[in-house]
Amino acid sequence: MNIPRELRYTNTHEWVRVKGGVATVGITDYAQQQLSEITYVELPDLNDQVNVSDEVAFVESVKAASDVYAPVSGTIIEVNTAVADEPERINRDPYGEGWLFKIRMSDPKEIASLLDADRYEEQLPPDEEE
Repeated sequence: MNIPRELRYTNTHEWVRVKGGVATVGITDYAQQQLSEITYVELPDLNDQVNVSDEVAFVESVKAASDVYAPVSGTIIEVNTAVADEPERINRDPYGEGWLFKIRMSDPKEIASLLDADRYEEQLPPDEEE
């Protein structure tokens, strides 16, 4: 399983890449594997004001549906319309072309409450034999 060291994570399987006060958000490799073939993505609206833990997006697959939560507070400044048109991008490249939205953070200190890669990996269930 791919858990990039430079990212931050939530208990609900979102990843966060911070650059210049902007948080790019997507779902983790673990989350996309659990969902399997992603068939639909609903993204937030531009300029939406969000708070930590708000439901801001929705991902649906052949197996399940899942809400995506805001890992930080702020304003939605960009959405990845390519994943709405081609949801399987998330399965192919969850940390790259499969990103979901960007938030201009209102409180960058919130990043400190997110998990680093080691803590995220520790809270995942042990590998199961199929």
